[in-house]
Amino acid sequence: MSLDRFAIIESTLREGEQFANAFFSSEQKVEIARLLDAFGVEYIELTSPAASPQSRADLERIAGLGLKTKLLTHVRCHMDDAKLAIDTGADGIDVVFGTSSFLRQFSHGKDIPYIIDSAIEVIEFIKRQGLEVRFSSEDSFRSDLVDLLTIYRAVDKIGVNRVGIADTVGVANPRQVYDLVRTLRGVVSCDIEFHGHNDTGSAAANAFCALEAGATHVDTSVLGIGERNGITPLGGLVARMYAHNPEAVRAKYNLPLLREIDNYVAGLVDVDVPFNNYITGFTAFTHKAGIHAKAILNNPSTYEILDPADFGLSRYIHVAHRLTGWNAIKERAEQLQLALSDDEVKAVTAHIKALADQKRLTLDDVDFLLREYHSRQISADVIEGIEQTPA
Repeated sequence: MSLDRFAIIESTLREGEQFANAFFSSEQKVEIARLLDAFGVEYIELTSPAASPQSRADLERIAGLGLKTKLLTHVRCHMDDAKLAIDTGADGIDVVFGTSSFLRQFSHGKDIPYIIDSAIEVIEFIKRQGLEVRFSSEDSFRSDLVDLLTIYRAVDKIGVNRVGIADTVGVANPRQVYDLVRTLRGVVSCDIEFHGHNDTGSAAANAFCALEAGATHVDTSVLGIGERNGITPLGGLVARMYAHNPEAVRAKYNLPLLREIDNYVAGLVDVDVPFNNYITGFTAFTHKAGIHAKAILNNPSTYEILDPADFGLSRYIHVAHRLTGWNAIKERAEQLQLALSDDEVKAVTAHIKALADQKRLTLDDVDFLLREYHSRQISADVIEGIEQTPA
């Protein structure tokens, strides 16, 4: 599978609803769906219609919007849930069954033969309705490998569209993800989906390694919101894939819309977009150290793997601090249309650094000092000109 032919299953309206602060009204769900559709995600996954009457109504409403993206709903691997889901207007149904010893002992109490029989019954039923169907194990990385491959072979044989690997508790590392997906790729012919939680900070890296190993689909949510620490963030996956192939990602997605999406969802769940958020965090394209600033001014690619212009953003050179360099101060003087020689810029830079050792400076402070130096230079030039004028 080429890394350039992946698909995003955007799960803010399913996984994201499990975030601690999440409560999306019907109108807000519609707006999220419209934004994600405009961004260009290939799939949007919504909460099971079995969860509540409103969940079903919202799914049916969004299914009627005529969006370009495919709509999925996520249900237990149970005939009752499947029957509820088929008439909602969804394009496909994602079914899941816990396979780890933890879930088999402490959650549903079923053995592997029971799981396989249930999966076959539900998958064949959904396929007869003409809908796309995915089967996923839950807690895949704490499941026995032989059990997993036995289940996946069985569902692949009957024509499931996609099998899912779920790092449900965020325990996997990139090497483990690569190895499991690579092994599975040699066993099934269907597509492979990766769902990774971020409890140990590896969700984005794990998603990329899954694609490297042959996965075709990755689950994301806006800002990574979801159960506990959430899952692979939409922006994080986009950033990682952009670094691999900027042209392909620019062609697939409406990148300038990402900031609006992040800000909108952040407001709904009462959180700030993190300062270090992929792409849209306020420091994502901020440069401070003098050596960095100089190189960025000469060639932005020296310290930027992502081009902010592709995301409708701009870089910021932070100059009001003790680490600043004269090249950055010179650039600021030119922005203010103040003509200063290199020696003059170096002198004012030394003054700025000395002041910054004493207190926190603002950009207004720097601008004031630049204008003061410029004003003094003009005054000196005027005086010198008068003195040199013949009587």
